[in-house]
Amino acid sequence: MKKTPPRIPLSAWTVATLCLLASTAQAADQSVRFAVPNSQIQALGIQTMPLQSQAGAVKVSFPAQVVVPPTAEQVISSPVAGLVAQLLVQQNQAVRSGTPLVRIASPELGQLQLQLLQASARATLARQAARREEALFKEGIIPQRRVQEAQAGLSEAEATLNQAKAGLRLSGMSAATIARIAASGKPQDSITLAATQAGIVTEIAVKPGQRVEAATALLHVAQIDSLWLDIQLPVSESTNWQAGAMVKVQGRDVRARILSTSPTVSSGSQTVVLRAAVEGKTGLVRPGEFVTVELPIVTTQAATQDSWDVPLSAVAHDGKQAYVFVRTPAGFEARPVKVTASAGQRVRVQGPVKAGELIAVSGVVALKGAWLDAKESK
Repeated sequence: MKKTPPRIPLSAWTVATLCLLASTAQAADQSVRFAVPNSQIQALGIQTMPLQSQAGAVKVSFPAQVVVPPTAEQVISSPVAGLVAQLLVQQNQAVRSGTPLVRIASPELGQLQLQLLQASARATLARQAARREEALFKEGIIPQRRVQEAQAGLSEAEATLNQAKAGLRLSGMSAATIARIAASGKPQDSITLAATQAGIVTEIAVKPGQRVEAATALLHVAQIDSLWLDIQLPVSESTNWQAGAMVKVQGRDVRARILSTSPTVSSGSQTVVLRAAVEGKTGLVRPGEFVTVELPIVTTQAATQDSWDVPLSAVAHDGKQAYVFVRTPAGFEARPVKVTASAGQRVRVQGPVKAGELIAVSGVVALKGAWLDAKESK
């Protein structure tokens, strides 16, 4: 006859330990509800928000400045040394191509005009001499050598005249004005510089009566139909966005497409510049303005299913597990969630939560303490 092995009796301590472990394991698999009176909710400043729909893109905000591309900005410089006689525009004024901007009085300009008048007079005499020599040669009075010498003198005089005209054009004088001075013999005491493109006068660097040297910057005219956003990113975030991605200016119907990321880091702020080109409505932002830009965090399709975009402050952690606190009639319920993406003060979570449920977004630290007390009491 087979003998049955003797049963070893379990001590009361062993039974209690096994029961405790079983209850702990069961509690770990379930959400924990705990009571919080309404009066305490108000006293702790606990606020909630409803989960209204599945999350779209998680977005993060960074500061940016509106700048004018170098190709869209024109610097009006003084072509000659002289005196600012008159400013003809004001800052932020819209101008068209050809609009007079500033008038410069210059002794150097007078010297250039004198050279023009002298060269024009010599060219006129050389032209008359060439015609006279040509007529005499045809009558057989002079040899052909005389005609050739006259033509050479005319060519030299015309080259000197063209050089004088080029000097005045470089000084900012128009071809029509140069022709008028050469024809009338009356020089001007100043030169008026005009805009060569339509735009906005973004900066005036001089004042009437100020003496300037040649090449001194006087004004800036910018075309504002083409603008950039220089977005300041922490170094740790600089590789999260690629060229071609779209960004949005917070609070405005303005979007921009990312062009490039700066390869260098600002030594002071430890930031990099993410540059984006504004598309469409550039009139809603102005050059030099500081704005806040929203950048989307790209995630996979699987990560967006049954996901929710919530504030970072709504998520509490117990070890490596993340939780959100869902409002119940008697208080709150801690539900485990998985953080699938984060950006600044927003996170994307997945877990057993539903649309319309209220989750705590402030006072979460106090709720975590009450939750942990409730867990320990079970």
